Formats: sequence, C-alpha cells, structure tokens
Amino acid sequence: MTDIDERLYGEGDLTRERAQAMLPKLLDGLEDGELFLEYAASEAVVLDDGRIKTSSWSVGRGFGLRGVIGEVTGFAHSPEVTRAALERAGETVRAVRSGRSAVMAPPPPGTNRHLYGEENPLAQPGIAEKIAILSNIDAFLRGRDPRVRQVSASLSGSWRIVEVLRADGFAARDIRPLVRLSISVVLEQDGRRERGSSGAGGRFLFERLINEQDWRALAEEALRQADVNLAAVEAPAGAMPVVLGPGWPGVLLHEAVGHGLEGDFNRKNLSAFSGRIGERVAAPGVTVIDDGTLPERRGSLTIDDEGTPTSETVLIEDGILKGYLFDRMNARLMGMEPTGNGRRESHAHQPMPRMTNTFMRAGSQTMEEMIAAVDDGILAVDFGGGQVDITSGKFVFTCTEAYRIRQGRIAEPVRGATLIGSGPEVLQKVKMIGNDLKLDPGIGTCGKGGQSVPVGVGQPSMLVDSIVVGGTA
Repeated sequence: MTDIDERLYGEGDLTRERAQAMLPKLLDGLEDGELFLEYAASEAVVLDDGRIKTSSWSVGRGFGLRGVIGEVTGFAHSPEVTRAALERAGETVRAVRSGRSAVMAPPPPGTNRHLYGEENPLAQPGIAEKIAILSNIDAFLRGRDPRVRQVSASLSGSWRIVEVLRADGFAARDIRPLVRLSISVVLEQDGRRERGSSGAGGRFLFERLINEQDWRALAEEALRQADVNLAAVEAPAGAMPVVLGPGWPGVLLHEAVGHGLEGDFNRKNLSAFSGRIGERVAAPGVTVIDDGTLPERRGSLTIDDEGTPTSETVLIEDGILKGYLFDRMNARLMGMEPTGNGRRESHAHQPMPRMTNTFMRAGSQTMEEMIAAVDDGILAVDFGGGQVDITSGKFVFTCTEAYRIRQGRIAEPVRGATLIGSGPEVLQKVKMIGNDLKLDPGIGTCGKGGQSVPVGVGQPSMLVDSIVVGGTA
C-alpha cells in the first residue's frame, strides 16, 4: 500500500482491489451507484481578543455506498472501512430494488488532469507558529488604530483524499487541500461600535496566506471597512438603481440564480427556470458560468463526488438559458449529460447537484460609467448574510459595505441597507456590465439540504436598473 492507500483504507482487511471485486455483487441489479471512500483531516485555531478561544484537530475516514434505480436511492455509510461493514452496507443498498432489476449505467469519462498534488497543508506550519501569526495580527491591529476594541482572527485548513469505485471497474481519486484566514475587527468611536472583516483562502498551502505582507493587507482591509461603517449614515429605503461591486457580491448571483439552475430543482419543476432552456431569462450581455476546473479556487475539484470530471458549464449565454448543473441521477432522468456537479459534504452524505465556482463574465463598461449613470441610488460593495427562496428566486441580502450615489458620484457610506428582490427579475434589469471581473477571495461556503461544501463566486461590477432597498433612514 502507498501512504495515500493507507489513509483511505486504514489497517483493516479492505483494499481497493478487494472493494472493486465486491462491488458487482453489492450493486447487482441497480441502475447506478458507487463506493465513495474518504480520508479527512482538519484543523482550526481561533484567536479572540488576544487569547486562543478554540483549537481543534480531527482525523477520520469512512465510506458511503450508494445504489440507484429510477428515482429511488439506497445509501449506507460507515466510519469502519472493512469488508464486513461493506457487505452490510450492500444488503441495505440492494433493498431498494424491490423485485426490480436494471442494467448499470455507463461510468463517467476518465481524466488525466490532476488539479492538486499530494502536499498536505496541515503539515506546515505547526500549531505554535499558527498561534504566533494570529497573535501578531491582533497586535498589529491594536497598534495600528487606538479605536480597536476587539480583534478576532482564525486559521483553518483541511486535507481530504477521496476515491470513487464502481462495479464496472471504474476508479478515480482526488486529493483536496483547503486553507483559509479570516480577520474581524471592531472599532469604537464616540460610543458607537462598527465591525469590519476580511479573509482569503483556496486550495493551496498555508504559506500563501501567512506571510506578513499578505496578512497585513487583509488586516488593513478589515480595519478600512470598520472605519467606513463608523462614518456611515442610515440607509435610504425604496426601489432605486443599484451598482453591485465586483467579486464577493457574486454571492447574490450564486444564491438567487445559481441554486435555481441546479438539476434537481428543475427536474422536479421547482425552479423559476424550469423548462426554459432556449428562452431569454436575462438581459443581453449576461453570461453565467459554473467552472470547477479553475486552479486553486475554493470550489475547484479534479472530479466531483461521483467520479465525473469537473468542467466549465455555460448556464446563461448573452441572456439565453443554455443548461443546468447535473449530477448523474438527475442528468439521466432528464436525458442530459452530467456536468461534474455531483457533490457531497462527506462520505456520510449522498451527492446532489451543487455549484463549484459560479460567476458572470465581464462586459465592456467601467464602474465609473455606471456610477455616472445613476442620479440617486446605492453602490453595494460587500455583502453579509442573506435568505433565498429557490422556487421563486426571491432574496434578501444584507450589505456590509455600501454607499449612496448622488448625481453620478459616490457620496456618503450607508449602514443597514438590505437588497430585496427576485433573482430572475434582477437578471432582466441589468443595464450595464463592467470590464472588471473579479472572483471572491476564497471564503465561500454553500449550504443545501443540510450539507455544506466550499464554493467560489464572482462577477464584474454591474448596474441593475431597480432593486428594492430596505433601509433604516
């Protein structure tokens, strides 16, 4: 066994060869299915006000066995990677046949592409050095501005190895590093407190995050945002033009549009985009992409969690709906091809259609031109939390950094602004698209069906003719 094999299979009596030999019997008579094996190690250190608040480390392995016939799924999982556990899982999975029998679907296409090497980001630096870095961030921010009242900073990372085996002999493996640095600071002035935050991460080693030049830039950004919010006045309310900044504001696109383009919602006719392929669903110039192949991005994978290679999928092109995001089951039931978007949180979860890195392509206008085109509106630079109804596409998002636009110029910062609307309607109201496409800094996590997976978002700056702004003025 190699070191990677040992991490996946442990010291039990199961090997890749033995597992593959067992699978034809375990999945006999089913239409699709796979054995998903996983080794996962994770670490997190959180500093709050100069003290380590939490420090955690975990290692685990396990498998999930899934069998599919029609729309019915049998699934069993275990942290015990042994032949006996796999046999027992097979008994559970085969129960969904209920007297039926089917021919196994063809395997995913193979790939020679490997996005990541075998380097483990948790190997370096050690916990003492991570704590020292977080302490330096705390000291830097407090020395930088006497108004600092609270500093929170965290370093987290994980290293996952996954393997997908099928009864037809298909085998694929993916190694997935992931790291993140997050910084939050609270400033107080004249009895008022405001928060600013920043972060960065991706699928690479910690050395890309922890050099002093990089963490200082993130700390300065958190400080800048808190300072802006201290000067902010109450936000206006009403329907008005909104300029969305580039990068992280793409989370609105992800939530209000992206989920509605996932295959399961469309197969069940639960999405505002169901049955509309070939129709105009957005303004001319709007092109939306999901791409799981971008190097080092948080949502990028060599293969999805069913073994299908990830790909660049055009969802909307020049305003016309071109397709959906598919796992294997929903693609088969809709007569489509899988797009490499079958994702699961861990071996204990079933795959479902999920986004990877979802973004809008750049246009030709500048943000200055967009600002100049607005007489009275809002510039939304950064977002916090939000809520979305996938069936209708209706959303509510909170702005963590926003400004009033008056007579074609950026005016005072505002606080308490929320954007309220419908994703499909917003796409139709896009008037200008910027030439400044930017992806988020590597901080996104998406929740769906009780599962969380890392994702990426992005967009150029964009002028929307009218969005309802919920303000506090």
